[in-house]
Amino acid sequence: MPIETALRLYDPSAQEADLLAVPFGADLTADVELHLPVPALLAHHEAKGEAGEVVEVPVAHGDAVRRVLLYGVGDASPRALRRAGAVVARRARGRRSIDLRLPEDAGARGWAALAEGALLASYTMKIGSGGVKAVEEIRLLGPEEARPAIERAEVAARAVGLVRDLANMPSSEKNPEWLAARAVEVAERSGLRSKVWTPDDLAAGGFGGILAVGQGSVSPPRLIQLSYEPADPDGTHVVLVGKGITFDSGGLSLKPTDGMKFMKTDMAGGAVVIAVLGALRDLGVRTRVTGLVAAAENMPSGSAQRPGDVITHYGGRTVEVLNTDAEGRLVLADALAYADDVLDPDTIVDLATLTGAIGVALGRDIGAVFSSTDDLAKELVEAGEASGDPLWRMPLIDDYRPALDSPVADLSNIDAEGTYGGGAITAALFLREFTGGRRWAHLDIAGVSRSTADDGIFTKGATGFGARLLLEWLSS
Repeated sequence: MPIETALRLYDPSAQEADLLAVPFGADLTADVELHLPVPALLAHHEAKGEAGEVVEVPVAHGDAVRRVLLYGVGDASPRALRRAGAVVARRARGRRSIDLRLPEDAGARGWAALAEGALLASYTMKIGSGGVKAVEEIRLLGPEEARPAIERAEVAARAVGLVRDLANMPSSEKNPEWLAARAVEVAERSGLRSKVWTPDDLAAGGFGGILAVGQGSVSPPRLIQLSYEPADPDGTHVVLVGKGITFDSGGLSLKPTDGMKFMKTDMAGGAVVIAVLGALRDLGVRTRVTGLVAAAENMPSGSAQRPGDVITHYGGRTVEVLNTDAEGRLVLADALAYADDVLDPDTIVDLATLTGAIGVALGRDIGAVFSSTDDLAKELVEAGEASGDPLWRMPLIDDYRPALDSPVADLSNIDAEGTYGGGAITAALFLREFTGGRRWAHLDIAGVSRSTADDGIFTKGATGFGARLLLEWLSS
């Protein structure tokens, strides 16, 4: 479900909150007396003030008892404040409201990070009525001048919540048609234009990669396009392309059971594109942005594509399919070629849970960016640092390009001989073949798209990685 917690600046006339949260060392006398020296209290709990530390203190409050949360802010960086806000929001679960304070010198950026972290940790996605609900309302005891930054942070956080909702939805409900319907709903409420290609449309248009990946499923594929036209355009056009594999069994190159358990999130890149397009108007983004989501379900059946098949992509390039579990690049290739041929963008950025190799290389905390354009890679890395979705630039090694040669087609979809290794690199090189030499970057988010536990701003399941990053980049 969407993030249901309300966020607002403190209203003195409002009913008193259930909890008060203040950073370590803050003067509480304006609101409540602890009747204990704070330094001694923190020493008793061996609290050091690190982001994520919370000391809960019951205090007398008239004839009642109120609870105060003393929380650490670490170095007070945006990263630390996001974590602090997240931990406090988790401690407030099941409550009606919490009043949340920061030091007076925190600045708008600090308040925005705290608010964003608190909202992201308030996300829940549980089918059924079980579980503890998130806090209903978070009230920030901050200055009025921080309001614009807080409002922008809220837009970004709720976009992340939408990504998580879409990616966490079980594939028993979520197929390409369902995903397209959700994208159209986002378009209708966000002032976007939308277009959806049906299987007949895809066949007529020559989208052979999307059709080939989806041909083994009873749920046929779709190509989704969302278009944002700003009121005051800056003259540039960006195309975002997302992988929308609503379930990935591996096809006839079948995954083991453990490899399939979380493949409902294999459309996380497409979900990011949908959510980002839906947030652009609220952020006043001046760049024209088109989003493409190549949606298919990769299933084994008598009609599924086979290893050794040759498919013809949009634009006529042929690919020998040597592994049907390397399907994400096949659907993305069609969308990238279409973007280059028809949409004429200044920049293309694609996002995909593309390779297990990138998780081995970078782990669960850092996404990968591949680009042959230095300034674009730099912009995205900086946006990742600012937004809290960190990226690490990976190399595009041209010497590995022969790995994709095929004796029967223009390309093969994997390095069949394993001569070169670097599976994430060769996957990025494959995608580059379809970009027409345009300014392009590929984000491999396979390692960072899912969290195995409730931790900081993440709730177990889909993380929404990439949404804040792209909104930061497009806004700046």
